[in-house]
Amino acid sequence: MASLARSLFRIRSTQRCFSTCSTLRNEALDDAKAEAAAKRAERTMRRFWKQAWVKEEQDGCTVMLDQRNLRTPIGRHVVKFTPAQRPLAYLTAAEWEAQTESLKAHSLPLTSIIARAFDALDPARADDPNVRKEVIEKLMTYFDTDATCYHEDYPEALTELQDKHWKPLIAWASETFGVQINTTTGIFAVKQPKETRDALRKHVEEMDALQLAAFEKAVMSSKSFLIGLALVKGAWTVEQAAQAAHVEMNAQIDRWGEVEDSHDVEREYIRQTLGSVAITVMDRH
Repeated sequence: MASLARSLFRIRSTQRCFSTCSTLRNEALDDAKAEAAAKRAERTMRRFWKQAWVKEEQDGCTVMLDQRNLRTPIGRHVVKFTPAQRPLAYLTAAEWEAQTESLKAHSLPLTSIIARAFDALDPARADDPNVRKEVIEKLMTYFDTDATCYHEDYPEALTELQDKHWKPLIAWASETFGVQINTTTGIFAVKQPKETRDALRKHVEEMDALQLAAFEKAVMSSKSFLIGLALVKGAWTVEQAAQAAHVEMNAQIDRWGEVEDSHDVEREYIRQTLGSVAITVMDRH
């Protein structure tokens, strides 16, 4: 959740100091290695393809960069998209086609989700099968501290937004999954019933790799398990999810005004991110 008190921090890189090499020859070798590493990094961040397109096949389609299959960061081919996922393939190709000379990772949200699914969350491909279990465990901790379960009694602007965006979310989850979800207006942590946690965890464990990657992205960006679940299950639109994620920020704006280059940036970021999640799972609805 965003608030007025939260500001954008700029991370300043620090340089490591290396001890002086014992010989001029070693210094030259170090310089050569550093230069080679810099050139490799530069190449990986520059556009190396002329056209991103979708190769149509009888049983699906594949995203291509010129004549090469789209690959994940660790070099895996992104295998065929199913016929139902054809829109996802074309939108993913559009992300790559829209890149300028310098590659911008933040402008590849769909690719980020796809790569996460292929490299880490697919049991058939992942190098470490424990990653999927760890991700699910991490997501369940977000449910334990879900901000939408912590309501305030004041100010009025905040309570009205909570009633408008959070209470319907709690009601949807309770009715859809047949569980009890506890909320509080106190300062102490609210404890969710074991039956509720078990039921919701079962639904998460049943997600395939792409769904889980999308769900993880939604939860991490909205800072809410329930908001992410409503979006991935198709119960909420991107705008509904974004409004729920920004309840506290919007209440602060109503009281204190908007901070330029902070609140507006956050609004655009959350909608882009949640939009990519909705696109990824749209064939499931």
